[in-house]
Amino acid sequence: MTSRSSVTTARASSKARAVARTQTLLKGTNGIGTVRRTVLPGGLRVVTETLPSVRSATFGIWANVGSRDETPALNGATHYLEHLLFKGTGKRSALDISSAIDAVGGEMNAFTAKEYTCYYARVLDTDLPLAIDVVCDMLTGSLIRAEDVDAERGVILEEIAMTEDDPGDCVHDLFAHTMFGDTPLGRPVLGTVDTINALDRGQIARFYKKHYDPRHLVVAAAGNVDHATVVRQVRKAFDRAGALSNTDAQPMAPRDGSRVLRTAGKIEVVNRKTEQAHVVLGMPGLARTDERRWALGVLNTALGGGMSSRLFQEVREKRGLAYSVYSYTSGFADCGLFGVYAGCRPSQVHDVLKICRDELDRVASDGLDDDEITRAIGQLSGSTVLGLEDTGALMNRIGKSELCWGEQMSVDAMLAEIAAVTPDDVRAVAAELLGQRPSLSVIGPLKDKQADRLHEAVS
Repeated sequence: MTSRSSVTTARASSKARAVARTQTLLKGTNGIGTVRRTVLPGGLRVVTETLPSVRSATFGIWANVGSRDETPALNGATHYLEHLLFKGTGKRSALDISSAIDAVGGEMNAFTAKEYTCYYARVLDTDLPLAIDVVCDMLTGSLIRAEDVDAERGVILEEIAMTEDDPGDCVHDLFAHTMFGDTPLGRPVLGTVDTINALDRGQIARFYKKHYDPRHLVVAAAGNVDHATVVRQVRKAFDRAGALSNTDAQPMAPRDGSRVLRTAGKIEVVNRKTEQAHVVLGMPGLARTDERRWALGVLNTALGGGMSSRLFQEVREKRGLAYSVYSYTSGFADCGLFGVYAGCRPSQVHDVLKICRDELDRVASDGLDDDEITRAIGQLSGSTVLGLEDTGALMNRIGKSELCWGEQMSVDAMLAEIAAVTPDDVRAVAAELLGQRPSLSVIGPLKDKQADRLHEAVS
């Protein structure tokens, strides 16, 4: 005899199948490199890129939540939750989760950023159903037990301590604070010792319920995958958890951010007994949706993106003042950062900062040579393609594109955008960004007189 509940479930499943919408976003050659998207009931998006020539597949789920979505009291909650989703579900223990992927030679991990979180597994193509089942189970069925919250607290505190022991990494968190202050973008992704110690199970469980709704999620798979099969397996896993019951829900639009307060000419110094002084000199950059981002990418590559870049040549090759020196960009929904990093002997910090500031000012006023721009375009084009040579990178590209832009761009289209950058484009963005008054973050054993002179770098 069929129960009323089973009839209701069957009707719901029938309706779910009826409203799923599939599109081909990018057409590959004979299906190779084709990107498809299906929107399931509940607003869950599934995107895939098919590469039949490989024997691996990477499956990931992207959540539209990062440390930017935390209040001061919840700082570190997103990353804390990332850890806890590996601790067990109603179907699997923590050991079951890890051993299932280990048993097939796969790898599984996750990462938390300012504006998103991603959970993924990379396996042989024949083991993709297992990876889908395990990762979906983690995202929909986590227990978030109080005892796991308490046990994982120590792990996260150790991770914070490990980061603090790496000043070359820690200085970038300091620079975010220098630029954005005590705001969500200025606070560390990991949280602080105080906030992690204060978080409890109830706070984290409520955060999970609010931000892990299917509307906020993007499922991405790349490699030797069949789109319809992936959709069917994902739908089965989410249906089993009852996560797709709201059939009228629509996917969440890409984040648009809000007005962000940024500073100029600010200096923050953490005096610490290290062998090197670690410095970041930088200023506001561009939002990730800004059309000038392609020109900024070329500028960044020519200025500090490789061994032939100006900063590498001036600081390391000609003067031997640093082993590591580079520039970088970070783009968020509504703003960005441009920074120059260097690690050097404390006695050389002022010389290094002067050279970096002089180069920034020179490029802002005079621009780059045409030869530098041509070389940078070639370097950026090559690195873009080479960076997409494995299924993990492809999964990252299509998942992040869907979540952050709401659209997909082919590799050829990306290369065309880079190739279309003109010297005038690069000079214009250099004049606007590098002409701003910079701010400075330093970690190292600086003496009082050295610290007093740091204002020279930002004046």
